[in-house]
Amino acid sequence: MLCALAPTAAYTLNATDLAAVEPGEEYSGGDTTVFDDTRAAFSIPDRNLLLAHRTPFFVGHSFFNENWVAAGATVTSRSGLGPLFVNRSCSGCHFKDGRSMPLTPSLALETMVMRISLPGTNNYGGPKPVPAYGIQLQTQALPRIPPEAGITVSFETIQGEYADGEPYTLRRPIFCITNAGYGPLPADVMVSALAAPSVFGLGLLEAIPDDTLRQLAQSESKRGDGISGKINWVWDIDGKRLAPGRFGWKAEQPTIAQQCATAFNEDMGLTTEMIPRENYTEAEKICATMPGGSHPEVSHDIFNDVVVYCHTLAVPARRDWTNQVVLRGKKLFSVLDCATCHVPQLKTGDCPGYPELSKQTIHPYTDLLLHDMGEGLADHRPVYLATGSEWRTAPLWGIGLVQTVNNHTLFLHDGRARDLAEAILWHGGEAEKSKEQFRQLSKTDRDALITFLNSL
Repeated sequence: MLCALAPTAAYTLNATDLAAVEPGEEYSGGDTTVFDDTRAAFSIPDRNLLLAHRTPFFVGHSFFNENWVAAGATVTSRSGLGPLFVNRSCSGCHFKDGRSMPLTPSLALETMVMRISLPGTNNYGGPKPVPAYGIQLQTQALPRIPPEAGITVSFETIQGEYADGEPYTLRRPIFCITNAGYGPLPADVMVSALAAPSVFGLGLLEAIPDDTLRQLAQSESKRGDGISGKINWVWDIDGKRLAPGRFGWKAEQPTIAQQCATAFNEDMGLTTEMIPRENYTEAEKICATMPGGSHPEVSHDIFNDVVVYCHTLAVPARRDWTNQVVLRGKKLFSVLDCATCHVPQLKTGDCPGYPELSKQTIHPYTDLLLHDMGEGLADHRPVYLATGSEWRTAPLWGIGLVQTVNNHTLFLHDGRARDLAEAILWHGGEAEKSKEQFRQLSKTDRDALITFLNSL
């Protein structure tokens, strides 16, 4: 039972205690920030985008949003889809460059992925593939090709209440793999269902120096209060070395380019220069009977344009950052130690190729480090140094616009939280104390904290 601690007095501050307004804090992405709170808020280029990046940005936008088609189609620049895939376009999951709509009992798995692996590691220390299926289940396929599997979900309801007696319910998803198309999955297979996160601001996160991540990890380890993040050292394909992971729910990708190449390959069955192999296995030889596209199917130029696009999607500015309720919530965010992991302010370094991203003071509300979030959120699937209960601190910038852009408020890695309060109440492990303090807040203060988050 979550939140089973004995009732205690509600956690309170002085009724007039507010955080200070910091100069420039509304500029979440520094000089790249855009002031837009419409449905287009996540899809706008950096405000200071260089002229040289404008054409690649808009070409990349086109290839990010349009469907890819099977080889043999007349539209050769977009051909080569599949034979096995999850979706036909990047935006099919990252709708309007935001969060996907996670799986529901009535919605097919087309906007999430189901990662799989076996105990142990591959040659680079990453997840060990399942022999017949690889590391991700492909739930769609071209005609005459069996999909790898279907995925369904149901929910277990968990009851709880705040210290003031107000009840709440949480829901725990139970995912079921059905209709395995290429033989039964091993009994010891490890699975993890993951929603597609927002993709704006990625270039700024890549521009945060490695030394900053090391310093954050060292600073947290010295606290001695159980909150201690760590870098996930992952394989960098281009660099042919281990590098700090920054992207993905478990910080399993080191660069935007590698994240894009992996998504093209695993999510759409498309080859690139970085990952030239097809995404099917020896057990799926029927896939080899289908015509292929160009080699690679995503050309060098198209791939680079998509990478530029993902580098230069702007972060929307804060709203209502001087509001008294927001400042109350901001103070609570700090006092409850949320800001230890969701670090409010960082600075980018020199960014070769993207001077508009260099030396920017940004407000992403993340440390990009792995933290143990407890058994309640555990997927029990290690990824490089990330254990089955460790997750990268998710950036919070733009979180208050998800409802506007994506028409839902489903949060956390698998979309189980139906609003921000539920997302907080799922925190455990290193965040157990902060979660419990939130549970003890008065309703007025709980609402203030949520109002602050919605201003980000």
